[in-house]
Amino acid sequence: MTGGLVVRPARESDLSAMAALTGLAYTEVDRRTFQRDWADPRPRSPERDAAWVRRSAHTLSTDPDGCWVAELDGVVVGCVLSRIRELMWILSSFAVAPEVQGRGVGTQLLAAALSYGRGCLRGMFSASADPAAVRRYRLAGFALHPQMFATGTVDRDALPLVERVREGSAGDTDLMNSVDRQTRGAAHLSDHEALLAQFRLLVSETSSSQGYAYVDDNGSPVLVAATTRRTASDLVWEAFASSAPGSTVSLRHITAANQWAIDVGLAARLSVHTSGYLCLRGMKPPAPYVHHGSML
Repeated sequence: MTGGLVVRPARESDLSAMAALTGLAYTEVDRRTFQRDWADPRPRSPERDAAWVRRSAHTLSTDPDGCWVAELDGVVVGCVLSRIRELMWILSSFAVAPEVQGRGVGTQLLAAALSYGRGCLRGMFSASADPAAVRRYRLAGFALHPQMFATGTVDRDALPLVERVREGSAGDTDLMNSVDRQTRGAAHLSDHEALLAQFRLLVSETSSSQGYAYVDDNGSPVLVAATTRRTASDLVWEAFASSAPGSTVSLRHITAANQWAIDVGLAARLSVHTSGYLCLRGMKPPAPYVHHGSML
């Protein structure tokens, strides 16, 4: 496809169209890949759309050269957002409109984002189970690590007493960046600002271990990083304890390197499933670490 197609740097004015595109594309992938015993996929809510726009505006402001859109006759039909943190290249979002998939749009967008990260030692992103996308990522040199997730209602009788976890704040950023470097090889840096604006922060800090977790309004941990498995487990349990009785919580993006997370999920009486891949280049799966879907 060449006629009418333009691949150009993304602009702030594109964010609404990019949010609509990613919401549509991701829901379509979910519908094609979900298992029958899962709840039917739902379109992204306005609240989640707004959160996506805020995170993406942050990425666009810090890494404009890693953010691209594809326009066909003036309409945004594809987008990619990537960023560099220290020596790690991270793919945040990547979507192509269903009606133009298989026509080279995704190839051009991914090439632009990969070129931005060509000087990085490591690469990391979370991918769906879409077969065409998985093929593209493997051909680009990324190792595919299957992801699991645990979901369900927490057994309140299973909740342990957790004593080493406190509420966190922006004052913990240096601690968190240190834990990031020890677990995934690169700090989140300014990404912590975006995460703090959206999620509750839990921190554990003792003489022998450190860790943190970002937690959503439902009590689901969305990013967990720690220097020991015990500390990571304590953070997840504290998050689960904050959930409302009878509500559904999830712990997503669990790789095989993080069996401690599966153990916590099973002990809480959650069900475990597989979904998507963590794609890595130049590194092993981080542990103890459960990544955020787009902030990684």
